[in-house]
Amino acid sequence: MLRDDIINKCTEHKHALIFAAGIATAIVGKKILESDAVKDAATKGMASVMSARKDAEECFQDMRENAEDIVVDAHQDDKKEIYVEAKE
Repeated sequence: MLRDDIINKCTEHKHALIFAAGIATAIVGKKILESDAVKDAATKGMASVMSARKDAEECFQDMRENAEDIVVDAHQDDKKEIYVEAKE
């Protein structure tokens, strides 16, 4: 009987319970986000992202330099062919 009364009261005030659960979730979430473990994990994650970004930029710069070298070599070969044809 007591159990049924509690369940009936809870179902009557379900909006209040949802509101209270939301507040409790916000409080617990804030405590979790402010913890040192989460801060350390976020810092390590940010450091790894920054390191990956730096590596990607270096790789992209190498690819750009290689592409520029290929273009320069191709233009030099074209110029050699033009001059060879002109001599003949």
